[in-house]
Amino acid sequence: MTKKSLLEQFKDYLAYERGYSNLTLTAYLNDLKQAEDFWKNNGGFNGFKQVTSRDIEIYIASLASTGLSQASQARKLSSLKSFYKFLTRRNLVEVDPTQTVSIHRKSKKLPEFFYEPEIKKVLDSLSASDKLTVRNKAMFELFYATGMRVSEVSNLTLEQIDFDVQMILVHGKGNKDRYVPFGDYAKACLLRYLNEARRLFNPDDDNHYVFLDNRGHQLTSRGIEYIMRKVFQKGGLSANVHPHELRHTFATQMLNNGADLRSVQELLGHESLSTTQIYTHVTMERLQKDYEKFFPRNKGKD
Repeated sequence: MTKKSLLEQFKDYLAYERGYSNLTLTAYLNDLKQAEDFWKNNGGFNGFKQVTSRDIEIYIASLASTGLSQASQARKLSSLKSFYKFLTRRNLVEVDPTQTVSIHRKSKKLPEFFYEPEIKKVLDSLSASDKLTVRNKAMFELFYATGMRVSEVSNLTLEQIDFDVQMILVHGKGNKDRYVPFGDYAKACLLRYLNEARRLFNPDDDNHYVFLDNRGHQLTSRGIEYIMRKVFQKGGLSANVHPHELRHTFATQMLNNGADLRSVQELLGHESLSTTQIYTHVTMERLQKDYEKFFPRNKGKD
């Protein structure tokens, strides 16, 4: 029986032990084959066991020189790291050459958010009693109160809302459910919309989605984005806005007012705490500005 190559052993590991899909297997193997071809064409290739950290650094540098995005570079390096992690754990190689190699990423852009007076200004502008305004007021109060994703608001059904305990069962990314509370402002606006305006969108009441468009159909994520641009522009803010900024605003204000990071992670439905930690940079930036502004010695006082 012919001994399987290192790549074949790795493929079997991904398929049978990790349960990866054929698409994922192909992506991993293509990344490894691309690296192998590079080394063959640039000084020779004596097998994966002979690859050094310097070889990998030169390969990654070549990817950067072609203009490949940092995300794509990182993915290809990740494939190599997974491969060599497998080889070292199986004692097929002695040293992992990827261990000291990393992509120097640009710092993450801090999330955009609204200040409290800005949000209040927009919400206060939604004072009319027509069905569209009543719907929009309820929708944006809900965004602001819960930090829900635009897809989660679009897919929200009547059955997910419990007004007695003021909680929503959110069906999040990756089929992961979570409960999020909502306050009295959002409750009042939602009840007004459901009791007074929603039936005007769908007189037959044959749709279980909470937010409906003019035809009585589910309001899509794209529809919500369009409405937000119009409403916020009319409320005196830039038209270049996105519902995700309301999610950022919710997270930032929670942390600014003393919530702990783990609680905010749960409310946002983040799988990893590191995803939530980006908001601490926003709060720290605000603290730094406040310190510089209000600390007496920074003003030249004794």
